[in-house]
Amino acid sequence: MSHTAQIPSHRKPRRRSSSAMALRAGVAGGVLSTIAVAGSAGSASAEPVTETIEMPALNPADLSHAVAQSAQAQQQVAFDQELQAQEDAAAAKAAKAAKTAKAEALREAEAERAAEAKKQREEREAAAEERASRTAERTSLTTTSATQAGTATQTSTTAPSTSSNSSSGSVDTVIAFLKAQVGDAYVLGATGPNSWDCSSLVQAAFRQVNIDLPRVSQDQSTAGTQVGLSNLQVGDILYWGAAGSAWHTGVYIGDGKYLDAANPAKGVVIQDLSGYPATGAVRVL
Repeated sequence: MSHTAQIPSHRKPRRRSSSAMALRAGVAGGVLSTIAVAGSAGSASAEPVTETIEMPALNPADLSHAVAQSAQAQQQVAFDQELQAQEDAAAAKAAKAAKTAKAEALREAEAERAAEAKKQREEREAAAEERASRTAERTSLTTTSATQAGTATQTSTTAPSTSSNSSSGSVDTVIAFLKAQVGDAYVLGATGPNSWDCSSLVQAAFRQVNIDLPRVSQDQSTAGTQVGLSNLQVGDILYWGAAGSAWHTGVYIGDGKYLDAANPAKGVVIQDLSGYPATGAVRVL
């Protein structure tokens, strides 16, 4: 124990001023107020939530509208699918029809080609038959003319009065030969049997009755008796150009017509004398 413990203090106790005490009281009050506010705030935040959230009530009209829209959307999808299916079917049908039409067109074209080939073949066969017929006819005419010439010679020694009939027969033979050549080609320098020029055709016709004419038209125009164009007889030789220098000949066949190997475009034809008048004519029968 200290030696001073039982000794009373010699200091006097200090008196606190009223202002200091007031200050301390104010501070203590502020602290207490702060604690109170904090406590009340904590109490308030710790209270349980008792408020409830109410869901909005559904309107039957809105629900019906939504259902109707959903049904309409489903119907539209179904309609679109059906329409697409119809379009696909139509496209497939059109493609099939086009394929069928193409095949039919090919068949028709092939049939036309076959028909054309058959027609050409028949025309060639007909032309060959015609040429064969002409050859046979010419052979017959040659034989007939030779027979007629022999008969005419015999008749002239035994019965001179029948010479006019012989001449008529000779003219018929000449005209028949000429008409048998109608349709033949004109070829300059050709002498038959399927192509001629003007003077070779005239020469061959009169050779059928044993009359030997010159080969060219210049000489043929002076080979017989000159006759006027107004006094023509069947079988007279017509010429175009001056006598002795004629450049074309033909034979008068009656009714204002003549037969000649005209040109490469026409070939052997019968023509109207009024359309192409001759210059002159000679008679050898």
